[in-house]
Amino acid sequence: MTDRYIETTRDGAVLTAVLSNPPRHTLNAAGVRELDALVRQFEEDPSLRVLLLTGGGQGIFVAHYEVGELADSAERGSATPAVRTPASATTPELHPFHQICLRLEALDAITIAAINGNAAGGGCELALACDFRLISDGPYRFGLPETGVGIIPGAGGTQRFARLLGTAKALDLILHATLLSPAQALEAGLVHRVFPEASFRAEATAFAADLAQRAPVAMAAAKHAIRRGAALSLEGGLAVEQESFGRTMASKDAAGAMRAWLKGERYEWQGE
Repeated sequence: MTDRYIETTRDGAVLTAVLSNPPRHTLNAAGVRELDALVRQFEEDPSLRVLLLTGGGQGIFVAHYEVGELADSAERGSATPAVRTPASATTPELHPFHQICLRLEALDAITIAAINGNAAGGGCELALACDFRLISDGPYRFGLPETGVGIIPGAGGTQRFARLLGTAKALDLILHATLLSPAQALEAGLVHRVFPEASFRAEATAFAADLAQRAPVAMAAAKHAIRRGAALSLEGGLAVEQESFGRTMASKDAAGAMRAWLKGERYEWQGE
């Protein structure tokens, strides 16, 4: 399937989505709307187990959010496209980009950002909302440089950096508008793997295929237990884990797989 900004292909339980907006390969409001439709596809189709997001530009995942749109908002004196507050609301209404990132984190499916090149600002923030971040080795940069143009990360960057790295490191990187090399991003803990540029697409595809063949009920339950529990006290997190463990124990897959293991047999996951 091909939209204006996203082209998708499916291989079994894996859907690969290629993000493209030549010539600069930025993210804009129209692209965010297509991302919304992509996430909705996963919410409505439980047979999709893995989403692999990558960039269509040579050496570019998503360069950044479209600065022209941000500049237009700044000149109007209005809120940036990241957050808006309706006059009738007592708390901010999250912008669709925020909502999409939260929905990516809430999916049962596993999400992978296959960062095939530069990813700054909004491109970095989209990747941060994914469960895994794989990055191509090369002369590429990953990070949040928004303070260099007079704004701050506005699509979750300040919050996800702080949660991943701690307050001190997040302050250092964001206030200095630092862009990291793939090796530096790996060392900091912002990405999970660095793959050679020549084999990057094949490595990312294999990574996705490996996740797709694992126990779908257990994968979803583990993802939710980790993500939900991280925002709670230890006791609250243990309660979430207990609930998720109970859900896996009640599944047909758990009973079948454990019995098969005891017999030394192979079990085919049913997703039930």
